Amino acid sequence: MPATKPAVEDGSKHRWLWNSLRDARGALRDILFVSFFVNLLALAAPVFVLQVYDRVVFHAGLTTLQGLVLGMAVVMLFDYILRQARSRIFQAIAVNIDISVGRALFDKILGLPLRALEGRPGAYWQALFRDVEVVRNALAGPSAALAIDVPFAVLFLILIFILAPPVAWVIALFIPAFLLLAWRSGKVARQTTKRERDASLSRDELLNELITSRATVKSLALADAMQPKWETKHAASIVHAKERGKTTDGHQVLGHVMTLMTTVAITAVGALAILDQKMTIGALIAANMLGGRAVAPLSQLVGQWRMLTQLRQAIARLDGVFALEGERVETAVALKRPEGVLRLEEARFAYDPGGPVVIDGLDGKIGPAGMHGVIGRNGCGKSTFLKLIAGLYAPQEGRVLLDGADILQFSRSELSRWVAYLPQDCTLFGGTIRDNICIAHPDATDEAIVAAAEQALVHEFIIDLPDGYATDIGEAGARLSGGQRQRLALARAFLGDPSVLLLDEPTSDLDNDAERHLAGVLRETSRESTVVVATHSPALLNACDTILVLDGGRVAMAGPAREVLQRLQPRPTEVRTGQRA
Repeated sequence: MPATKPAVEDGSKHRWLWNSLRDARGALRDILFVSFFVNLLALAAPVFVLQVYDRVVFHAGLTTLQGLVLGMAVVMLFDYILRQARSRIFQAIAVNIDISVGRALFDKILGLPLRALEGRPGAYWQALFRDVEVVRNALAGPSAALAIDVPFAVLFLILIFILAPPVAWVIALFIPAFLLLAWRSGKVARQTTKRERDASLSRDELLNELITSRATVKSLALADAMQPKWETKHAASIVHAKERGKTTDGHQVLGHVMTLMTTVAITAVGALAILDQKMTIGALIAANMLGGRAVAPLSQLVGQWRMLTQLRQAIARLDGVFALEGERVETAVALKRPEGVLRLEEARFAYDPGGPVVIDGLDGKIGPAGMHGVIGRNGCGKSTFLKLIAGLYAPQEGRVLLDGADILQFSRSELSRWVAYLPQDCTLFGGTIRDNICIAHPDATDEAIVAAAEQALVHEFIIDLPDGYATDIGEAGARLSGGQRQRLALARAFLGDPSVLLLDEPTSDLDNDAERHLAGVLRETSRESTVVVATHSPALLNACDTILVLDGGRVAMAGPAREVLQRLQPRPTEVRTGQRA
């Protein structure tokens, strides 16, 4: 068995995080430098109290008191400046993490194959950006400051051994107890936090579905039907949150009690040492202050361990996403506009490994140019077939070729310029009509945008609006009808003069006149481009050159459109002898 290299794997696994922190190396050095002096200045207050009790009070040293107060004023001024500077540096690091990790995650998600994106609900991908916030808050917030301050507890313990040796052992015994409590708190929080997040994610998935399908929910009055599901998921989220809060609060309360126990133990042991004349009252008070500074970060660690647990889980989830294989982002050589010859070589595709085959051994050629129809019963694989030749899905077996080249070698941006795909469910984005038409071609000229709108038979509707192409269509085009949204999506597909145009039920929201007009437009477009349309519209099928009939992912029939349509027409019922026709 070959030897593994975990160190290399770990470094590669967290590369997105190391890249972000590498950009902030200078800021991290500054924080360590500032934190050292902040904790060094924290020693001034106990020393001040020690000197006041042991020298000023017993010897009436007013001059000494004035010097000590003046010195403490300078210390407090520098302490304020240093803490403000550390806060500003942490804010700068937080901004850097937000920008670098957020941008990297956005690019990664949009660079994933469609199957990877469809494999998880939308709420999962949204929650990943909350994980970025967890990373930011943990690495540039109170948790980070606490992690820096914890090692300085050793410095305070050393000073206690110097100023008040009789009570130093008390603190030395309590420190392992705090560390054990923090470890136990983290172990429990790891489990409860995961259950709480999973329950919240399940609830958010349902809420996302309800909001996305709000028109259906309202039209069918589904409030009563959906309320039990919502209450069940919401109740589960509350129960797990309560469970997490109960365990976290229990450990925090225990940490607070242990802090009081430390103070009581130091005071009691110190009192006995004073009676034995082994230390002074000033030393006891200073030791109490130093003990509080030494124990405080450890006590806070118990409460902050939930954040550290969330950080660990967030990094693991982000590692999983960044480890996914993305689409090709660039090609070695830029090729000219293809002619639009599509070829499938024994292409097979299934949505799940070991699941039913949706596309089973398709082999054939389409184009160049011409209009080609794809028909079949619901679930026969028409939409999957279009996604395969669009390069959105990769076949498990076989290949899909464009002008003789495997489409997997092309980047998504390059392939989308040549192959325009219009899905069955048209999606628009908030903004103006013009923005939606040219969203994939932001540099398109006004003439090209108008020409695409005219080609999609939507120009006359647009110019009839008060704001024309500057009309705001609302969220996902909510201010437009289904047919208007479909025509705008068609205009978006036409823009850029693609070599291959793939349309999935492009007339589902169009009337009969619009179907006939679109059939003429597609027929004209097919002179220069390869048009493949999955449809049951007679107007579009009659305009096709060839028709492919799919059944169970296989080719049931294929050939010239007229011949295929004739073979698909039902035969007239034969008249029995002796019966009246």
